Amino acid sequence: MSTLTFLPAAENPHLVAAPVAAAIATLDPVLATRIEVAAVDPALADTAAFCEAYGQGLDISANCIVVQGTRGDVTRTAACLALATTRLDVNGTVRRLLEARKATFAPMDDAVSQTGMEYGGITPLGIPSDWHLLIDARVAALPRVVVGAGIRGAKLFLPGGVLASLPGAQVIEDLAKPVV
Repeated sequence: MSTLTFLPAAENPHLVAAPVAAAIATLDPVLATRIEVAAVDPALADTAAFCEAYGQGLDISANCIVVQGTRGDVTRTAACLALATTRLDVNGTVRRLLEARKATFAPMDDAVSQTGMEYGGITPLGIPSDWHLLIDARVAALPRVVVGAGIRGAKLFLPGGVLASLPGAQVIEDLAKPVV
């Protein structure tokens, strides 16, 4: 099992994508100090591989999934945060919250170009300001959550409450359903 070295994210902007560093810099300093970053092997960035290699639980690992909802010619985008032990309710809860007739996962190229982050590292910190930020209540309730750092070579570790306090964040009960 590989080890992780936790560092203050605000003091190590080289370990996160530029939009993530900018978002952390704008946070209340008390909140920013609660965010840690750890370098990881980019080949192990995918959730299951990361958890196995670094001894982290799937039950504290959250995935940021970019969803687009369309109604007529209006498209709304959301960054949705759900635990790795759950499955995002794209066609139910997310679609309704986006007031869309149809909701789908955003194309990878769109998500990467609009966030300025790497695929597999997209995180809610630093998403475009016109996006919705939907956080499953299970994530918000955790004392420590693992999320992407905007790059595949690092992970952020922070309280769920910090995620819930991000600008525009909506904490939603049952945004995701437990995987059976």
